[in-house]
Amino acid sequence: MTISNAPEMPFAEPWQAGAFALTVELHRQGAFTWPEWSAALGARLAAADGGDYYEHWLEALETILAAQGVIDAPALAARKAEWARAYRETPHGAPVGLRPSVIPPR
Repeated sequence: MTISNAPEMPFAEPWQAGAFALTVELHRQGAFTWPEWSAALGARLAAADGGDYYEHWLEALETILAAQGVIDAPALAARKAEWARAYRETPHGAPVGLRPSVIPPR
């Protein structure tokens, strides 16, 4: 048996850590409560047929933000398009970033 002192990595990809941090920050800003988040994520995972956990996480986040009136479908589509453009136009190895988006308080 081999025992490793190396820390276990909680996220397989940097975007997963970003999705987690975004969820925590949106909660901190009052976009949703933890019980609301738990219900949204639980419903998405219950409906899932396998797949990546953090992809389901993002889908749950999009769903709860729409349900809470934080963002509508056109605004979400526009933000996704901004990210896709930024990703394509960012030089390899450089961090991808967008201008800040303000989430209005509920």
